[in-house]
Amino acid sequence: MNSESKAIRSVRLFRTAPHDCSYLPSQEASTLFLDPDVSISASINTQLSDRGFRRSGSHIYRPDCATCSSCLSSRVLVNDFVFKRQHRKILNRNQDLLIQETESLDSDTAYSLYCEYIHNRHADGDMHPPNPEQYAAFIAMKPEGTRFFEFSLQERLLAVSVIDQLKHGLSAVYTFYDAEQSRRSLGHYVILWQILKAKELRLPYLYLGYWIKDCPKMNYKINYRPLEMFVRGNWVRLN
Repeated sequence: MNSESKAIRSVRLFRTAPHDCSYLPSQEASTLFLDPDVSISASINTQLSDRGFRRSGSHIYRPDCATCSSCLSSRVLVNDFVFKRQHRKILNRNQDLLIQETESLDSDTAYSLYCEYIHNRHADGDMHPPNPEQYAAFIAMKPEGTRFFEFSLQERLLAVSVIDQLKHGLSAVYTFYDAEQSRRSLGHYVILWQILKAKELRLPYLYLGYWIKDCPKMNYKINYRPLEMFVRGNWVRLN
């Protein structure tokens, strides 16, 4: 056993008390999360992602519910992914965007776009209303391996993607965008761009977070097959 594996076995995990589920109203949820005192290194993030965990701000967590197992961690098999006609159309519609990596997301422009996105797309969720403290803790923090990308049209910011670069893949932590640019399908476009980015970096996986069959907001992830789902401790391919 190498030193990295020993390190991940030695970290403490905590479990929350049952609480209302954010995705399935009829369910109670519990969450397993990494000791908050542990610094999130790229190595720890990679190893826990391989075990179905997910990063959200300064927390790495995994659903651990007593009566429900609907939340399945999902990842795109990048090397087997085939760009279909609808994917190519979305890519072509956004060829005019300028994509730049940035060191921070502290600008007023990025924060304003985030607020507009939450108001437009998640006004019924627990992230509403947005505020600067939430943004700093959830979006703008930058652990080891985290990268920020901005998508702009003639200096107008249209989308931002927060990505964790892991040993074997990219993890799509969060994307927010101009919801009024519906023709561009920016949410789908950024996922397609992330798949291309993973190919460029020769990384086999793009982690998309949790897929929940009965949650409409999660259904889009099934469009990026072949996927692997983390089921009972193993990654299972879904063609």
